[in-house]
Amino acid sequence: MISSRLRLSVVVPTFNESQNISELLSRLQAAIGITGWEIVFVDDDSPDGTADVVRTIARNDPRVRCLQRIGRRGLASACIEGMLAASAPTIAVMDADLQHDETILSKMLIEVEQGGADIAIGTRYSEGGSTGDWNQSRKVMSRLATTVSRLILKLPVSDPMSGFFMLRREVLDSTVHHLSGVGFKILLDILATAKLPLRIAEIPYCFRDRFAGESKLDEMAVWEYGMLLADKTFGRFVPVRFLTFSIIGGLGVFVHMAVLSSMLKGLNFGFAIAQSAATGSAMIFNFAANNVLTYRDRRLRGWAWFKGLVSFMLTCSIGAIANVGIATYLFTNRTQWMLAAFAGVLVGAVWNYAVSQVYTWGRST
Repeated sequence: MISSRLRLSVVVPTFNESQNISELLSRLQAAIGITGWEIVFVDDDSPDGTADVVRTIARNDPRVRCLQRIGRRGLASACIEGMLAASAPTIAVMDADLQHDETILSKMLIEVEQGGADIAIGTRYSEGGSTGDWNQSRKVMSRLATTVSRLILKLPVSDPMSGFFMLRREVLDSTVHHLSGVGFKILLDILATAKLPLRIAEIPYCFRDRFAGESKLDEMAVWEYGMLLADKTFGRFVPVRFLTFSIIGGLGVFVHMAVLSSMLKGLNFGFAIAQSAATGSAMIFNFAANNVLTYRDRRLRGWAWFKGLVSFMLTCSIGAIANVGIATYLFTNRTQWMLAAFAGVLVGAVWNYAVSQVYTWGRST
């Protein structure tokens, strides 16, 4: 690039990537030149001081910016916030670990600026691309997830799961209000949300080994992927978080009955004590499961976990009162008992979900 006009914003979500920042910047400059671009690091409050490293560099390099998030986490939501903070008419998203080949950024930019593409995707699955040194199980899982994604999208995209892509700002503006922001596959989210046909260009690249640090993929990646697919499939009708919250609530009933039965039949406690212990156990189970699954991106840890538990139990206690009150009112007004009970459960569930979302997981504590 020879123009000083800002043409490209590169958005890089980070968590514990302090060792990779300088190397990434050096490689970007070698690949796309000295001017005409900016980079926005979106850091989820990394304990290794990634944000401090970025800010230190930014003091002497106006191309570099840091957006540090407190109390929330998630790759997709970080990318969304970074893209919204970006200034250029074209925005690229890539990882900080140097597994994405920065040398194809110039080709991607040409496809967008001159080739008319709305989105340019770095693909591992077209001719000339590869997944590098992945083991067989990871290759199989990736291929399976990619196949499922194509069925959902019904688009001729070889790598909809790619985390390396570039898009026009207009594409972001037309989709951002309807993005799920769930999980780690923001490209899939954008492609599934877009209403108008998109012109897509794919540029093959070879996926590299991580430069430094540890992989962030864990056993919950499949869950987050499933949450995203569920949200894009029927999330417009029912919030996917509410569905997960309700499923966990249903499992909590089994926990309640198991504890109640054990204390009554096995330990010979009185009913009042057994019922109280069962209720408390179910609430603790529901809170812990929701903290790990439903609100994984806002997970509470340490002292905040215990404060959240108290908040959740208070919320559910009020929800139980609402449940019984509504059901009793309807039953005494000649509503069939099953419908009255269902209405009470529904009111209690909606109350618990809405209030705990704000007061238990909505605060960055």
